[in-house]
Amino acid sequence: MATDHSRVMILRPTLRLWPGVTAVALQCLLWLAPFVVPDGFIYAVLGGTALALVVLVWWLFFSRAAWFERIAAVVVMVVSVFLMFRVVHPSVSNGMMGGMLPVFSIPLLCLGLVGWAAISHRLPGVLRLPAMVAAIVLACGAMTLVRTDGISSSGSELHWRWTPSAEDRLLARGNDDPVPPPAPPLEAPKAVAPSPAPVSPAAAPVTEAASEETTAPAPIVKAEWPGFRGAERDSVVHGVRIDTDWSQKPPVEMWRRPIGPGWSSFAVRGNVIYTQEQRGEEEIVAAYSLATGEPVWRHRDEARFWESNGGAGPRGTPTLSDDGRVYSFGGTGILNALDVGTGKKIWSRNAASEMKATVPDWGFSSSPVLVGDLVVIAVGGRLAAFDRATGTPRWLGPAHGFSYSSPHLITVDGVPQILLLSAAGVTSVASDGTVLWEHQWAGGAIVQPARISDGDLLISVLGGTGGAGIRRIGVAQTSGKWTTEERWTSNGLKPYYNDYVVHKGHAYGFDGTILSAIDLSDGKRKWKGGRYGGGQLVLLADQDALLVVSEEGEVALVSATPNQFTELARFKALNGKTWNHPVVVGDVLLVRNGEEMAAFRLPRAAP
Repeated sequence: MATDHSRVMILRPTLRLWPGVTAVALQCLLWLAPFVVPDGFIYAVLGGTALALVVLVWWLFFSRAAWFERIAAVVVMVVSVFLMFRVVHPSVSNGMMGGMLPVFSIPLLCLGLVGWAAISHRLPGVLRLPAMVAAIVLACGAMTLVRTDGISSSGSELHWRWTPSAEDRLLARGNDDPVPPPAPPLEAPKAVAPSPAPVSPAAAPVTEAASEETTAPAPIVKAEWPGFRGAERDSVVHGVRIDTDWSQKPPVEMWRRPIGPGWSSFAVRGNVIYTQEQRGEEEIVAAYSLATGEPVWRHRDEARFWESNGGAGPRGTPTLSDDGRVYSFGGTGILNALDVGTGKKIWSRNAASEMKATVPDWGFSSSPVLVGDLVVIAVGGRLAAFDRATGTPRWLGPAHGFSYSSPHLITVDGVPQILLLSAAGVTSVASDGTVLWEHQWAGGAIVQPARISDGDLLISVLGGTGGAGIRRIGVAQTSGKWTTEERWTSNGLKPYYNDYVVHKGHAYGFDGTILSAIDLSDGKRKWKGGRYGGGQLVLLADQDALLVVSEEGEVALVSATPNQFTELARFKALNGKTWNHPVVVGDVLLVRNGEEMAAFRLPRAAP
């Protein structure tokens, strides 16, 4: 009997959907983790990637789909991600060192594939492939709708693409440059009296007015906080005791004002504070009034550093000299010497081009240090010295890979020396650039080394996803030869980009996003507590207390004692991600981030 082939229906096997649906549902739950679980972002990324592999294995080997569709879906996914790099916002295509788009596309692609598989079994065969392509491209295309303001300890800071950034809002406010003082009024010419008879110098009287005119200018007052982390670059404050009952006597806001992006801290002299920021295509060194926050002067350079993780703006902090200058080092490598009173340029060098250095991934982050007649910076992973008076290059230290740490001036065995942490470990050079000693500990660094009271040093190193640990080393000179010795290495404190402080035989700092204390005799952890994200801190040494600024802009007062973690008080100081180092001068707390800065009057402790 003949068969009517026109009536034969080709039956496709029913898709096995439940493994894919289950995996995508779990992915969705994992990507909600950062909103409810501290440090949940890393679990979302790792767990979501593992579940994506489950989806891929299911689709290729257990879905029962036609082999053409199985292969086509994978090809369309790869092509979609590749094409999206051309149309997403630059902050997304460059985010997470170029990994943001693929990582964030994974759950979207899985959702698009499984969603298409769930509804397409009812579609005619001719429409299934176009529907697959549309579902996958639209799912991945969701990334074109967002931008990121960078990363934080809780993940990427996503916003709708069309919303203005904090810098956009600041620029839209218009010009707020300081207004120059009015010119003095013109006076009518006075009648000229006849010249008196000449008087010999020996007989000439010295009047009060004449004495004032011939007196030399008053010396510049020494800076209370001359640069990054204070005079010793250790974030230690002496001579300040505050009231710890902030429920009764809270810190009082003195002023608050918007500021351009950047991760600079403050330098302070008298009634003027100095910092660095970005405004559009101009990198700025700025002076503001300590009392009111009003601008005093701004120096502008045509330069802009930006990378997706940290955003725009300079990373270094200005350094004040005792002879009336401000030294600054920008994110693209511009080194300036400016007049402290006016911001007028004395000299400027492009240290990056002159030293043939490539701008690091996260920008030049060094804050200048003054050593005799030199200003010293870190150009990537090597030290570079310039003449303070003229800006003439003087010497260039050895290259040891990347570094985001700053030069650190110490004295060991009576010998002043400049330290730099780098990818190779720590290098010490004399003021003439001669290498004194090196200690190998590979991994790279962002934070500063620390000096212990008995002369030993603390250094730290980076790991795969943050800080990897801290090490105590001894440094000694015997018969003109320098040696180093490892005392211990600990993972009880793992600094990343958050500096730590040393106090009474212990170190206090961030172990990931949690505050930690270790014993300096053996490196063992004493306590761990309090979640402050990627914050920063200063030590009130006379009071055994830490002022901790959290990544979310809160200020917490924490006991700097080794027996247990104790938070004494807390208040909200800033809005937005806060990575900048705080400053305390007298009873004034200065804080800033990439959006705003503020000053608070801290309550003084009763005498």
